[in-house]
Amino acid sequence: MAGHSHWANIQHKKGAADAKRGKLFSKLSRAIIVAARNGGGDPDMNLKLRYAIDKARQASMPKDNIERAINKGTGELDGTNYEEVVYEGYGPGGVAVMVEIFTDNRNRTSGEVRKIFDKSNGNLGTSGCVAYLFERKGFFSIDSKLVDEETLMEIGLESGADDVKLTDGNFEIVCDPSTFDNVDQALKTKAIKCNVSEITYLPSMQVDTDVETGMKVMRLMDALDENDDVQNVYSNLNITEELMAEASKE
Repeated sequence: MAGHSHWANIQHKKGAADAKRGKLFSKLSRAIIVAARNGGGDPDMNLKLRYAIDKARQASMPKDNIERAINKGTGELDGTNYEEVVYEGYGPGGVAVMVEIFTDNRNRTSGEVRKIFDKSNGNLGTSGCVAYLFERKGFFSIDSKLVDEETLMEIGLESGADDVKLTDGNFEIVCDPSTFDNVDQALKTKAIKCNVSEITYLPSMQVDTDVETGMKVMRLMDALDENDDVQNVYSNLNITEELMAEASKE
């Protein structure tokens, strides 16, 4: 899943800039609010909440902000009622795109997302049109300089990972979402730092495009990610080293 690693790393670096203007914190707060509303405010009993809190901490979100978001989710503080929505569509070259949304106004967000697809020469599809091309998985990316393959393989398999492999200088661990916490804790116990650790949608097969088409898809994904209501954007585009090099020029 080299393409996924590349996109996740792009988003990780971009997130540092987003945090400076508050956009990232707003998105992380929404994730915490929704998780707490659906599963309660105790992260020990609510894996989705614990995961949302971990992501917020990784982004250096202040503790007060995290606690405030939890309290909004549990109803202890007044807060906006966000609805979870997944939009599906196609980007340039027929690349499949999925968009996770937390919105307080579905009609507004639907119009905005459709406009982004249209302006990017893509089209918003119906529910289920591309979801079958993705699997919900736990995903970790680790710099290969930090750990040897044998050690990581042992940690991954003992903690319930499905696969551990080396791709483009990074080890990638894939697991079922139900074992994400086990793998995550095993890595933390061994003090192994991850570039990416998330529960995500991985494409069952990636699509290759020419550089020009690939850049159009990446611009579509960036435009979607800039929307305040968008939490995550996924595609089955194979983001090659050539595409990465072109993207770094912008």
